[in-house]
Amino acid sequence: MTSPLIDDYDAALFDLDGVVYLGPEPVEGASEGIAALRERGVHVGFVTNNAARTPQHVVDHLVQLGIPADVADVVTSAQAVARLMADELPEGSLVLVTGTAALAAELTAVGLTTTQNWRDEPVAVVQGYDPDMTQARLDGACFAIQRGARWYASNTDATRPTDQGLVPGAGSQVASVRVAVEIDPVVAGKPCAPLMHETVTRLGAGRPVFVGDRLDTDIEGANGVDMDSLFVFTGAHGKADLAEADVHHRPTHIGHDLRALLAPARTLTKGSGSATCGHSIARVTNGRVHLDEPGTTTDEQLDALWAVLALVWEGADGTEALTALDLVP
Repeated sequence: MTSPLIDDYDAALFDLDGVVYLGPEPVEGASEGIAALRERGVHVGFVTNNAARTPQHVVDHLVQLGIPADVADVVTSAQAVARLMADELPEGSLVLVTGTAALAAELTAVGLTTTQNWRDEPVAVVQGYDPDMTQARLDGACFAIQRGARWYASNTDATRPTDQGLVPGAGSQVASVRVAVEIDPVVAGKPCAPLMHETVTRLGAGRPVFVGDRLDTDIEGANGVDMDSLFVFTGAHGKADLAEADVHHRPTHIGHDLRALLAPARTLTKGSGSATCGHSIARVTNGRVHLDEPGTTTDEQLDALWAVLALVWEGADGTEALTALDLVP
């Protein structure tokens, strides 16, 4: 019997929003999948670009959803940006926090001083997602940056997945400052390397696999530090996004949800103008991809998608083949 995908790794690192939960609701199968991984002795870590909540709040949310966790299992972009700033700024430096109290607490923990008033002449501004952000605070960030303060951001996710749909994320708030200051912030969160390095350091992972639902943060971030990845279809991106992905945004594996770690990895066999995965065969004819049989179950269609993507990423037109995969988001 073929061994499960996770047997090639010593740790599973999970994005949270869109992979483990959608707002207040758990992703189907997440609790059972993570429990099964732990039973196999896999080190589990939770990695989030959301800087709005403390690690303890994240733990409380996970426990409420039936997923046991400790603070040591959680790494946030707030922690990563705080570590980055502590490495680059003198101890005790005054920082304007354009984010939540959770972000401010991480800065204090690494020896920096925080303020909410741009008139205090901070040497740096740090911005993170805040659901209660006001225009006055965004204006203050602009004023401080225009006067020479260094600008840091926890992350730049344009959207956040919720149980009701997508909503604006930290990147939208960062973008509103960017149009006024005309410089770019130093970013810690995915896809930038600081959060990924912070995670590996904190969790002591030797060969981890990263599980995510976004190509522009999770998958690009993993690729940027030479980490394998599993893309799942429970959050922001889907098959059309995969088809358009360049080499930096292509995952190592795909699965419907995180339980794919417990199933055998999809294997691909390529021939001249063809690709086979499972029982699915995709062929290129006159520059277009055709499927011999798209399958009737989600797993069969994911096999077919993996074969189609192999040819699409080589430049073939897979529009018709992708449309045939109606069970895949």
